[in-house]
Amino acid sequence: MTPEHAALIDGEPLPRERVDSFLEAPLRGAGNGATSHDAPAPARRRTEAPSAARQRRRWATQVVVTDELARRACADRGLKPPPEVSPAHMLTIAETDVADMGSIVAAALAHSPATRTLLAALESEQTVPETSVRDYYDRNRDRFLTPDALRRGVDPFDEPAAGDTLPYDEVREGIAHELRKAAGRKAFFGWLDQARAGVTYAHGHEHPGDPSHPDHEHRH
Repeated sequence: MTPEHAALIDGEPLPRERVDSFLEAPLRGAGNGATSHDAPAPARRRTEAPSAARQRRRWATQVVVTDELARRACADRGLKPPPEVSPAHMLTIAETDVADMGSIVAAALAHSPATRTLLAALESEQTVPETSVRDYYDRNRDRFLTPDALRRGVDPFDEPAAGDTLPYDEVREGIAHELRKAAGRKAFFGWLDQARAGVTYAHGHEHPGDPSHPDHEHRH
């Protein structure tokens, strides 16, 4: 018998229809198979192996669960996400987001205003010490060579001339922004791991990497 819910979140059912709706929506962008489809869902299904369809449903369940958890976290924090977008206007998933965050979280960010709102809030809460910014600059001089120095093939770690690297004050704000972004993502994953502890999945909606089902793959 097919369950009416995809998961229980702290004992409350997450309707299976929300996963079905997500599976019907085109998801634009790159990924690892779960995210790399632009064709309408029925066209995809005609050529999809049963095991791939099962895995895609499990993957989609993770995206929808992440959305629901983010909605609840935003409500708890008094954050108001922007309105939902229609499937036709869903954000594109960037290759770098898939590589850095995994396809589940990258798809949740494309699909879910609440997830984007929560991540932005966590990023804004991060404090980056000046010593960390300076240390990053000192350890990554190759990233701050001037265009002229790059053309001349200057070795950034072999005492380059003062004019061969961009001044610290000129790049400090950009470094701080990147470090704050990285810290926010780390905080987001910490929150997500904790929030998922209250989730119980219905049969057929387990995590795609769960070794308890025969089609499992370690895929994020």
